[in-house]
Formats: sequence, C-alpha cells, structure tokens
Amino acid sequence: MPALEGQSILVTGAAQGLGAAIARHLHARGARLILMDRDAAGLAAVAAACPGATATVVDLSDAVDTERAIAEGGRGPIDTLIHNPAILKMQPVDAISLATFQATLNVGIQAAFQLTQAVWPAMKTRGGTLVFVTSRSGIEGFADETAYCAAKHALEGFSKSLALEGAAHGILSVTITPGMYMHTPMSETTYSPELRAKWVDPMRLAPAFAVLATRPLHLSGQRLDAWTLSQTDSPS
Repeated sequence: MPALEGQSILVTGAAQGLGAAIARHLHARGARLILMDRDAAGLAAVAAACPGATATVVDLSDAVDTERAIAEGGRGPIDTLIHNPAILKMQPVDAISLATFQATLNVGIQAAFQLTQAVWPAMKTRGGTLVFVTSRSGIEGFADETAYCAAKHALEGFSKSLALEGAAHGILSVTITPGMYMHTPMSETTYSPELRAKWVDPMRLAPAFAVLATRPLHLSGQRLDAWTLSQTDSPS
C-alpha cells in the first residue's frame, strides 16, 4: 500500500465542513494537497492552515469552469481524488427550479466525471484512489430532496463501475458516507434539535480518508462508513 506522506491528493469542497477537516488531517500527515471550492475566503483560510497546498476557486456546477480549474490546479499526477461537495436545498419537486436541479447534479456527478477523467490516465499507469462522499440519500429517498438524492444515487453507480474498470490498474474506487451526524454549515440548515444534540466535529471522521489514501484495494467497489473506518484507523 502506498504511503500517505508525499501523496498528491485533490480534495473538492475543501473550504468548510468535512472537506476542510479532511484537508487539515491529510496535510498533518504529509500529503501534498490540491484544494478546490467556490468559497474563495473559506478556501484561502484552509489553504493557509495547510502550508504548501494549492487552492483553486471553482464553480463545480459549471463544466467549463471545472475544466479551467482542472487545468490550473490539477498539475501533475494525482494519487488520490476525494470528491466531497454537494448542494442540498430542501424543496418539494413542484417548487425546485430546473437551474437548482441541474446545479445539484452537476456538482455531484458531472464534476465527479470530469475530475475522474482528468486523473484517470495517470492512475492507469501507477494506481490511485477515488473517493466519492455520499450519504443515506444515495440509497434511500427523502421528501424534498429529489435533486440531492438523484446526485448521490448517481455517485453510487458511478463508483461501482469505476471499481470494475480500475481493478486491473490498481485503482480503488469507493463511496463513503459520514456514518455519524456532523456539525457542518449544511447540517446547521437541515438538522433537527434532536440530531444537533448528537452531531460531532467532522475532524473525527477525517481519519477514514487517510486510511483510504493508502489504497486498500480489497475495499474497492464498496460503500463505506467514515465514522466506523475512523475508529479503526486501519484498512483491514
């Protein structure tokens, strides 16, 4: 399994919440980070906390801007891609706009496709890790979450196919759910008081991503739980 120190790791949605926690955790373990997010101020703060990281501001709902960010920020072979961002606007299907629906899918699955295509050629020659952050909404349906559920369901199928295509090349592809209620800007708008009483700092879930960056290939194609994997802190 490859060492984490010195790896080139691309983290999207890195300006806050889980993405920021992942970035800080991986930086502390010697990874070379490429960080992407649309929140310029938040991204700059995370990059400042991770000296040496490359930060690229990008709107991942826009295919053209995503290609621009890949060209600017994704220099050199990427060892691990962690695709984390999401849009969640709680609206019934007859109220959600087409623009919001499309943006939600674009950030989730379109950007995942573009980023994967960008890192795939180098990973085919040297192996790599693809991690797509999903949630219960990737296997269940929830009222007022048609766009979000569609995006997360798409990531589940996308990752399973990549696991099959990448098996011969030493490429691991997994989806991962938090597995625990997190205190993030998104959860502040969606969690009930009961769930807020249970939430944890996303830093407690970040170790799972360090485990996956070591490329435990026997896990490829699976849907994992970051809370459980962080407690074991082991690829077994």
